[in-house]
Amino acid sequence: MDVQIAKHCSIISAPKPQNEAGCGTPKAPKKKRRGKRGKKRKGKKTNDPPPFLPPEAEEGNIEYKLKLVNPTQYRFEHLATQLKWRLQEGRGEAVYQIGVEDNGLLVGLTEDDMKASLKTLRRMAEKVEILIYCLCLQFLDLRVAVLGNVDSGKSTLLGVLTQGELDNGRGRARLNLFRHLHEIQTGRTSSISFEILGFNSKGEVVNYSDSRTAEEICESSSKMITFIDLAGHYKYLKTTIFGLTSYCPDFAMLVVGANTGIAGTTREHLGLAMALKVPIFIVVSKVDLCSKSTVEKTVRQLERVLKQPGCNKVPMLVANPDDAVTAAQQFAQSASVTPIFTLSSVSGENLDLLKVFFNILPPLSNSKEQEELMQQLTEFQVDEIYSVPDVGTVVGGTLYSGVCREGDRLVVGPTDDGRFLRLKVCSIHRNRSGCRVLRAGQAATLALGNFDRTLLRKGMVMVSPKMNPTICWQFEAAIVLLFHAKTFRRGFQVTVHIGNVRQTATVECLLGKEELRTGERAVVSFRFLKHPEYLRVGAKLLFREGVTKGIGHVTHLLPSTQNHVPDQNHNQNHS
Repeated sequence: MDVQIAKHCSIISAPKPQNEAGCGTPKAPKKKRRGKRGKKRKGKKTNDPPPFLPPEAEEGNIEYKLKLVNPTQYRFEHLATQLKWRLQEGRGEAVYQIGVEDNGLLVGLTEDDMKASLKTLRRMAEKVEILIYCLCLQFLDLRVAVLGNVDSGKSTLLGVLTQGELDNGRGRARLNLFRHLHEIQTGRTSSISFEILGFNSKGEVVNYSDSRTAEEICESSSKMITFIDLAGHYKYLKTTIFGLTSYCPDFAMLVVGANTGIAGTTREHLGLAMALKVPIFIVVSKVDLCSKSTVEKTVRQLERVLKQPGCNKVPMLVANPDDAVTAAQQFAQSASVTPIFTLSSVSGENLDLLKVFFNILPPLSNSKEQEELMQQLTEFQVDEIYSVPDVGTVVGGTLYSGVCREGDRLVVGPTDDGRFLRLKVCSIHRNRSGCRVLRAGQAATLALGNFDRTLLRKGMVMVSPKMNPTICWQFEAAIVLLFHAKTFRRGFQVTVHIGNVRQTATVECLLGKEELRTGERAVVSFRFLKHPEYLRVGAKLLFREGVTKGIGHVTHLLPSTQNHVPDQNHNQNHS
């Protein structure tokens, strides 16, 4: 049972086990009868819930309770405080499993106990709602990158989820997502687009149906899912990689067509998400076009790939709402669990299961990690640059650390000649609504007034002047060469992706080695060709050139005589 109450707190009760005595203690399962040759009889697979859930964790937003029946006043105050803690851990969202012991055993409870427990939990929510009102003003925002091969149905699925209307089988639902004429003509995404799906405090979907605007969706939602729609065609691979590295998605949704299976860039997108350590779940679309046996064949194919040594994933097929709730919780707790959904954007089959999954899905970072990031100095990654009439220059991106407020004075760079220029943040918009404060991990657009747009480019950062930022021409990275046709050696040029940085770099040297072959590791020195960049030690790195691919992380920034301190005399915005 899944009931949503105020402040987005999910109440999930475990099923009541049945036995002859009618009590709530589970009996040991009976051994299955075997045939004459001792083999188990083949029958239909059941989707019974597992007898155990993962043990309760002290941190996080998931709480196990055996039952909550008529607590004393002292006990009730303790429970309310506990609920407040779980809400803070989940940044405004908590999941309660009723009928479950702390070790994860599904004990169950009677119908009367369940009703009494739900009543107590609602009382707790009413009390806590007053105590943490300011916390719930900030709705929960999760970013989901949408990956998959061309023509797998990514944009159509997002159109159905966000518009609230099923597709007609010819791609009508995706038309509102396209940004360019050639995308409408070909039906293929070539750029990065964003769509939002909201959930209110009762777990109900808030989308563009009923002529809602984006601003109204944000105002009516207590939880937001921001979809980052990425390109599936191989020739747009650099755009897809930029979306994964720059926009810092919390999760990745890999869409696979049931009629084509694993084809085209599917394996490559799966590998990219795993290399960047983005938790991934899979949606098998277009099940209305295939027979049941074809869908099962595609699912088995996916399960084989996920279980291979390179992946080491545990596939989990979602067949009912209980599976969706369990999948959302285990997916956030364990990096190895990979939920698999089978659905149709035309018939609407199993779409509700995906919505339940999104509604229950908790954030990856807890409140403690969020607080630590907010204590650091401001660092904003510039991903997009616009010119808006009557507003001026606007930049879009993600706040990596610190807090950004209206009126803050920051420095932006590095420019081509290695300088950092001073500017002022005039206004902030997040999810198409104005806000005064931006916190670490949140994406937004910042208005910079009359700052000269020609001085900006993608890959820059806006940081606090107190950070005293330095530029980097050359750096060392510990890498793994995933694939190369011949040998990887000094002088080879590759396109390097580090966060929002994307630039061609030359291999200056391989420390301790003359050359690298597929699968080998080394510490490599890279040098940017065009202009300096701002980098952090420990940042994830991905490089490619044709079929050559590798991953790693930055280990050392090499000093350069071309480094500059922030230009304190050059001020583009005096207002």
